[in-house]
Amino acid sequence: MRTVTTFFLTMIPLMLASISWSADFAKGQSAYDSGDYETALTEWQLLAEEGDANGQFGLGLLHDNGFGVPLDSLQAAEWYQSAAEQGHGAAQCNLAVMYENGWGVAQSDEDAFKWYSLAAEQGIVPAQYSLGKMYKSGFGVARDNVMAYMWLTIAFEMGNNSARFKRDTLVSKMSVEDIARSDDLAREWLDSYQNLQAQY
Repeated sequence: MRTVTTFFLTMIPLMLASISWSADFAKGQSAYDSGDYETALTEWQLLAEEGDANGQFGLGLLHDNGFGVPLDSLQAAEWYQSAAEQGHGAAQCNLAVMYENGWGVAQSDEDAFKWYSLAAEQGIVPAQYSLGKMYKSGFGVARDNVMAYMWLTIAFEMGNNSARFKRDTLVSKMSVEDIARSDDLAREWLDSYQNLQAQY
């Protein structure tokens, strides 16, 4: 099992808490959580083939980690892609990881940036952290310390403690005005996100 993907497996309940699942997906999730990957595969396969993004994401997880099926990065990427194109945030994040590392797809920092961006806007914290790192390093996007600081601040405020350290390494490279601008942008994003969440 890949280290990066393991993190996302433990985050499934948190990342998908706001999604309304069908009974079949919930049955598959329960089976998955208990290690009954054969049942999870059966439940999610039917949903995925009907175009259900949650089922497609579930199949991506199974293939990505070799749970109940042979490890198959190509199949994982295809299922994540199908779910990601429907706006599934966790699938977008996992697909970005695949592009960043060249697992099942041709390595592409630009595609990783695209999918991390979409997932980050949906509140997927690992995507926010990765997006901040990409802006900081200039991989997949032009280096931008203001945007890096903003996304790392957001990731920290949303619960990723590593983001604070990564963000603080930028301070010596930024003006006071740039830091204030980043803080304002982060605050605006967080306020908007919280308002959106309050509606559900």
